[in-house]
Amino acid sequence: MPELPKKKVGIIACSGEEMAEGTVTRLAALKVLEQLRPVDTVTICLPLFLAGGEGDRAFARFYPTIAIDGCDKRCAARATELHSGKPAASVLVTDGMNERDIGTPRRLNEAGQKLVAATADLIVGLVDELLQKKWNRREGTFIEDAPVPIAEQEPVEATCSCGSGIPIQKVSIDGQAVTLVALPLIFQQFREAGKAPDNGIVRELLETVKVYNPIPAEAEDAYAAALLREYAAYCEKQEVDV
Repeated sequence: MPELPKKKVGIIACSGEEMAEGTVTRLAALKVLEQLRPVDTVTICLPLFLAGGEGDRAFARFYPTIAIDGCDKRCAARATELHSGKPAASVLVTDGMNERDIGTPRRLNEAGQKLVAATADLIVGLVDELLQKKWNRREGTFIEDAPVPIAEQEPVEATCSCGSGIPIQKVSIDGQAVTLVALPLIFQQFREAGKAPDNGIVRELLETVKVYNPIPAEAEDAYAAALLREYAAYCEKQEVDV
């Protein structure tokens, strides 16, 4: 299998500005990303996600993602489910308010800062829980518990899912553009193994791609033909570049 990036947890936060809770979501997310779990988390930009950012959407399909919302409209959670799949976990700022008996902040005063800390604690608990479970990259669901020790982490600058290293490629299948996760690495692996782009490897290629991408059974032939075509083009380009 291709050597893909280590498992991380994506954090997508509400972008609402009209209420203090929206600011709380972003500050809590930043606290987790930069101070509490910097090694294990990346941020997903909600506006870019909504605008069609393929890297962000691929990340949310490929790795477990936590949506953090400031109100019960749950814009972050709903956007994640619409474009990538149901988030692995969802947090409402009011969850932290109720748990810590903190009143609704009108601005980022002392109560607001307490709410930031409470929300960040909720997120950290979810991050640690998600990292201790095996995640099926193809289906976007958990498969079983797998305890993993959580190490001490040094504060860093928050990183974005855009730089997570998850490779994607768009492929035309039956006239539609389909985004496939890990395809560039799969092509690289096949070529380095000396596998020629012919019918002899098409089934193996399809099965490898299916590890990371859901492919409808009725569309397998179309996918196989498209993958072989793209792999042949990849090999040809590599020969030219050498």
